[in-house]
Amino acid sequence: MAETGFKKWIITITVIVASLLELIDTTIVNVSLPDIQGNLGATLEDIAWVVTGYAVANVIILPMSGWLGGRFGRKNYFLTSIVVFTIASFLCGNATSLNELIAFRIIQGLAGGGLISTAQAILLETWPREQIGTATALFGLGAVVGPTVGPTIGGYITDHLAWRWIFYVNIPVGALAAFCTITFVRETPKDEKKPIDWWGIALLAVAVGSLQTILEKGESEDWFAKSYILVLTITAILGTILFIWRELSTDHPIVNFNIMRHRSFTVGMFTSFILGFGLYGSVFVFPIFCQNLLGFSPQQTGEILFPGGLCTIIMMPFIGKMLNKGIPAQFMATVGMFLFYVFTHMLSKSTLSTGINDFFWPLVIRGVGMALLFVPLTTLAMADLTGPEIGQGSGLNNMMRQLGGSFGIAALTTIIHVRQGFHRSNLLTNINPYNTAFTQRFDQYVHNFMAKGNSLLDATHMAYMAIEGTVLKQTLLLTYDDAYWVSGLVMLFSIPLLYLQPFRRNMKVQTDSH
Repeated sequence: MAETGFKKWIITITVIVASLLELIDTTIVNVSLPDIQGNLGATLEDIAWVVTGYAVANVIILPMSGWLGGRFGRKNYFLTSIVVFTIASFLCGNATSLNELIAFRIIQGLAGGGLISTAQAILLETWPREQIGTATALFGLGAVVGPTVGPTIGGYITDHLAWRWIFYVNIPVGALAAFCTITFVRETPKDEKKPIDWWGIALLAVAVGSLQTILEKGESEDWFAKSYILVLTITAILGTILFIWRELSTDHPIVNFNIMRHRSFTVGMFTSFILGFGLYGSVFVFPIFCQNLLGFSPQQTGEILFPGGLCTIIMMPFIGKMLNKGIPAQFMATVGMFLFYVFTHMLSKSTLSTGINDFFWPLVIRGVGMALLFVPLTTLAMADLTGPEIGQGSGLNNMMRQLGGSFGIAALTTIIHVRQGFHRSNLLTNINPYNTAFTQRFDQYVHNFMAKGNSLLDATHMAYMAIEGTVLKQTLLLTYDDAYWVSGLVMLFSIPLLYLQPFRRNMKVQTDSH
C-alpha cells in the first residue's frame, strides 16, 4: 500500500539521502588518495585497494540484497545498512594504518550495497503505481548526481580540511537517515523459515568478487602478465557457471533468476550495463583530462561539473512526469543516448587551449542526456516485476550498472594506455631535421633559452626537453579524445537494444500487497 502526504515525502528524502551517501562514497575518495598515501606511508599500488576493496564488497552484496531484505525485513535490513555504513565511516576516518582503512572500507562497501538497492525498493513501494516514473526520477537524482559530485566534494574537503573528513561527514547524515527510517519507514514481513543457501552466497562472493577485482586491478597489473589476474579470471568464469547452476537447481536461491522471464527486465540489465559504462566511464576520464592535462585543480574540476549535475537534478522530475503521461520510455532513452554521444563528440574536439567555459554546454548536454537515460531505463527494467521480485530486480539492476561502470573504467584505461603508445609513435615521426615545422620550433626554443643566459649546449638540451613535453601533451590529448569517442560510440550503437523492450503507454510497477 502506497504512502501519502508528508510521510511519503519524508520517506522519499530519507532513502534518497541514504543512497546518495553510498554513491558519493564510490568516488569521493579518488581525489584524496595522494594525501592518504602520504599520511599512512603507503605505496601507490597498495593505496588503490582503498577504492578496490569498497567496489568489490559493494558489487558482491548488491545481487543478494533483495534476499537479505526479504529474510530480515526490508526496513530492518535498510536500517542495519545505514548504521553499519555510518560506523564504518567513523572507523575509516580514525584508521591509523592502511590495512585498517582497507578493512573498514570493505565493511563500508558491504553496507553500502544494501543501501542502494533497498532504497530503490522502498521508494517503489512508497509511491502509487501510476506515479512510478516520478519515484524513479527522484531516486535517479542520487544515482546519477552522486558519482558526479563525489570527486568535487572530496577535492574541496581535502583542500580545506583533511582527508579523514571525507568519512566523518557521513556520520551526521547517516544518523539522521537512521532516525527517519526508524520513525517513518513501514515494516515488511520477514521470511525466516526458508533455509539459507550458503553455497549460493559463497559462489556469488567468489564469482562477482573475482570479476570486480580483475576489472579494478587488471590494467595496473598489465592484465594477464600477473598470475593472480589469470587465476581470478578462471575463478570468475567457473564461479559464475557454478553459481547460476546452483541458483537454478535450489528451491531457495539467493538470487531468483526466474525474474529473467520478463523480457523487459532481461533487456534492462543490458541497458543498465551500458548506462553504467557511460556514467562512470565519463566521470572517470573527464577529471583526469582536466587535472593532468589542462592543469585544473580538483575544486575547479568540480565547479566545471556542477552545472551539468544541476541540469540533471532539474530535469529528473520532468522526465518522471513525461513517463506518467504515457510518453514511451524508449523514445526518451534514445534521445538521451544520442545526447551523450553529442557530449563525447564535443569533448573529442578539445585542444590544449580549451578553457573552463568551453565545457559548459557539453556538460549541460550530458546532464540532460543522463536524466533522459536513467529514469526511462530503470522504469523499463522494473516495469513487470511484482512483490518480492522488486527487491531482487533492484539489486541485480544496480549490480549491472556498477559492473558496467567497472567495465567502462577498465576498458577506457586500457584504451588510454594502448593509444598513448600509438599516438606517441606517430608524433615522434615528425621530429626529424627534414621537418620544417619541427626545426623552426626547435630553433626558436634554443634561441629563447640562450637569450636567458644558457650556453648553446644547455639550450639545446632544454629545447629537446621542451619538445618532449609538447609531444607528451599532444599524445595525452589525442588519447583522451579517443576515450571520449569510444564511450560515445558504445552508447550510440546500444540504441537498438531499447526497442527489444515492449512499449507501454502507462509505466506501472506492481508493489507488495502489504
